[in-house]
Amino acid sequence: MSILSRVGWCMIFKKLFGDKALKQAAADLYDGIVAQARQPVFYLKADVPDTVDGRYEMVSLHAFLVMRRLKKEGEEGQELSQAVFDRMFVDMDHCLREIGVGDLSVGKRIKAMAQVFYGRIVAYETALEGSGEETLEQALARNHYGTLETSPSESVLKELADYIRRADAHLTGLSYEGLKKGQVSFVPYKLT
Repeated sequence: MSILSRVGWCMIFKKLFGDKALKQAAADLYDGIVAQARQPVFYLKADVPDTVDGRYEMVSLHAFLVMRRLKKEGEEGQELSQAVFDRMFVDMDHCLREIGVGDLSVGKRIKAMAQVFYGRIVAYETALEGSGEETLEQALARNHYGTLETSPSESVLKELADYIRRADAHLTGLSYEGLKKGQVSFVPYKLT
């Protein structure tokens, strides 16, 4: 067998099995994101409404944090980040269908949800980096809590912002090798 044939076969196997491993890692990371987003403390102490919108906001927030961490790993991390994004929106599609949204409008709803998610990424990234005019607390009030009839208290905004900063620092400290295997952990919402 020629060298070119060996290289060709290696590339085929890597493509076949590499994609499977990537999708599994993304699925496992997404499962960890959802598990954290469903922690009752967010709905009981952080004034997040236990509604479809509230749950979507919590999943989006945690997905943002994980994707932010993954993108620090260059092209390979960005590929895994994209796979997590893809997995998230496959799940969103499934959830919409499960709650009875009609087939014809699911695509439009998913597109709108993706646009909202991209907006959140920009707002939270800019606020975490301190490169914009808006603090993280302000970004949360405008985005995360934007669908509420009444604004959360300043103390709730501060607590959630503190949690996000601690979670971001924690995720930065996680090994990329573990993340590539779908292993993710988060800090508790409150330290007390």
